[in-house]
Amino acid sequence: MSNRARPAYASLRSSPLVPTNALFLMARIKICLALLVLLTGVSRAGPARQHELYVCATISRNYVVGSKLTTLSGLYHRAPDGSYVHFGVNFPGIFSLAMDPRDPRVLYVASLNGALCSRDGGETWRIGTSWDMTEPKDISVDPHAPDHVYLALPDGIAVSPDRGATWPRRENGLPERGKYTQVLKVDRTRAGRALAGCESGIYLTENTAQSWRQVFSTRTTITDLRQSPHDPQHWLATTQSDGALQSQDGGLTWTRFEGVPSAEALYNVAFDAANARRFAIGSWTYGVLVTEDGGATWHERNAGLPDGHCVFRVGIDPDDGRLYAAVYKEALFESRDFGRTWQKAGLEGSTVYNFVFVPKAAQ
Repeated sequence: MSNRARPAYASLRSSPLVPTNALFLMARIKICLALLVLLTGVSRAGPARQHELYVCATISRNYVVGSKLTTLSGLYHRAPDGSYVHFGVNFPGIFSLAMDPRDPRVLYVASLNGALCSRDGGETWRIGTSWDMTEPKDISVDPHAPDHVYLALPDGIAVSPDRGATWPRRENGLPERGKYTQVLKVDRTRAGRALAGCESGIYLTENTAQSWRQVFSTRTTITDLRQSPHDPQHWLATTQSDGALQSQDGGLTWTRFEGVPSAEALYNVAFDAANARRFAIGSWTYGVLVTEDGGATWHERNAGLPDGHCVFRVGIDPDDGRLYAAVYKEALFESRDFGRTWQKAGLEGSTVYNFVFVPKAAQ
């Protein structure tokens, strides 16, 4: 056997200073150490992700009209290595993304130009809305009737009954003034049931938007609505100047959280899919607010974020509870201890409008 092909302990055996029985012990120790390193590495990697993360973002720091600086804005997909890869149209005004649960190649986005649809996974796009339906803020697919797609507009609501081909308005029951709609979410438990967050409050439909009724009145805009992944009767909402709200009866009645500031706007709220008692709120003024006891107490978790924080959006990974904070035109930050410490996670110079987690089973 050549020296190059000798086992690790062969050179030790030739040394008169090391007893023979010790050679095998040292070899076994080396093997055990190698296995320990391997197992430790597997443990750090954690279980395989069950969700894909899509981000709606604009990369605009240092960009001005006429600049030679090239930026990519629109849709990003989180790669297996944790980086974010742009796909689809390069457009700075994409606010929300929804997918057809029957076919993940069918994508809908709410953009400055209107509702866009792709039927080939983002390779090509078409505008489905007309000239009088621009700047929608949110888009949502009914999981029990996926041909129906809901669109939140600056002047009301539209619902497509045919996968984005046509967009009739559905505003019966909305006020003449105060129907600006920032957010619109479909109840995952029943077809045709949805909640809309408008500038005058929260509105509910139970008949595919044929009619709406107000279930909560606010002084200013509802900025976000979220349904709990644990209990579908539990909903959260954030507002521009009325604090944070919750409903325990499917959105029929709402109460304010004590301990959440209301003097300035709250931008969005997120549930932790791994822990029913943990929520997070994003705010320009207050940064990241979290609760770990179901809303009984709230805490600011901004240590490690840039000065002034200016959080535009928060999100919680349903696979590992990782907390994301998008700091305006700075970067995406992540925390693995629910906001106690933060580190950069990419998307430098971005404004993130939405985090969209999609189960891989639906891909």
